[in-house]
Amino acid sequence: MGQYRWESDLAKAPVIETKDLTIRFGGNVAVNTVNLQFEEYSLKSIIGPNGAGKTTLFNLISGQYKPTSGQVIFDGQDITGLDPATRTKLGIGRSFQLTNIFSTLSVLENVRLALQSKADVGMVFWRHWRSYFKLEDQAYELLKQVLLEDRWADEANTLTHGEKRKLEIAILLGLDPKVLLLDEPTAGMSIEEVPAILKIIQNIKAARKRTILLVEHKFDMIMNVSDSIAVLKDGRLICDDVPEAVSCNPEVMEAYLGGGMKYG
Repeated sequence: MGQYRWESDLAKAPVIETKDLTIRFGGNVAVNTVNLQFEEYSLKSIIGPNGAGKTTLFNLISGQYKPTSGQVIFDGQDITGLDPATRTKLGIGRSFQLTNIFSTLSVLENVRLALQSKADVGMVFWRHWRSYFKLEDQAYELLKQVLLEDRWADEANTLTHGEKRKLEIAILLGLDPKVLLLDEPTAGMSIEEVPAILKIIQNIKAARKRTILLVEHKFDMIMNVSDSIAVLKDGRLICDDVPEAVSCNPEVMEAYLGGGMKYG
């Protein structure tokens, strides 16, 4: 075929890419020249021991922190200098370790407000909220995706911790992000609550509409959901590979699992 190739044969550019991404806090290098690529519709997990730089890396990608040097590229555009709100509008949605919801509003209203924000529909004071019926229908469908449809009318502050995490994911989905950043989505959950969150994440991945970046401490959990795993140690990237290869990497075992432990 010579120089001609079908479009399907051409390698797609990554949705997000970090280039020599670095941030220093005083004399401490929290993230040190990290180069990562996040492919479209994939799920990449980021792991590492405490203080490895995982959440700091998320903060750099989402715009909470500005790097000392390096770049963040999104859809081919350098977004290094953009603030978090602008990145959200471009299609980067990020959760936090602590839930971030409107506790006195209903579960449905929390999601509806996210949909209004995405649709750029402001509040009209003389208009009753029930007139936003199309957005309510969409909000209810998102609640079904996160297994909260039975709690739609309840105040958000009545939810369990695990249910609040589900609601936060629904709110993020309401913003229709191209990239979903999930920072320890199972943090603080009971063992019984974790499988439901896993199922939700797996369903989002299976729909092939979003790229997922996941920070998580539970190594056995990410083995089952990840396409690839990036491992940080002291702010440096020490491994970025498929789960099976990461689980057998001696440096990863030493840094993260204490050596000798193997999954897969």
